[in-house]
Amino acid sequence: MTTLSVNGRSYDVDVEPDTPLLWVLRDTLGLTGTKYGCGIAQCGACTVHIDGVPRRSCQMPIGTLGARKVTTIESLAEKGKLHPVQKAWLDLDVPQCGYCQSGMIMTVVALLRHTPKPTDAEIDAAITNICRCGTYQRIRAAIHAVADA
Repeated sequence: MTTLSVNGRSYDVDVEPDTPLLWVLRDTLGLTGTKYGCGIAQCGACTVHIDGVPRRSCQMPIGTLGARKVTTIESLAEKGKLHPVQKAWLDLDVPQCGYCQSGMIMTVVALLRHTPKPTDAEIDAAITNICRCGTYQRIRAAIHAVADA
């Protein structure tokens, strides 16, 4: 039995300690906003925050988490109000297929928390998530829209 802190709630999960966090979130807790993409921590579709830092959950065994706090896309909107990054995504029609977008949004939220007005070079360095639809220009525009708000 492992205890996890996810989105401000404590969960006791009965899974092997080497089970990737992604599968615990999706299959055990039913939090399906975090997506499976590549399974090798390269694409970023599975990005969540662990103690505020964006991490790829597909390669994060839950046995290594301890008391660290996990935040998923499901907790960004508060009291029915979208997070500013989520709002910018909608306002600027960022997603096409949308599959990578929860991981992309989680990465952008962390970037803006640490770098409120990022340059294009800082965006390029921080956003290593892959978007197969190629919406990178709209992603950049949304980041700048939030930064300038």
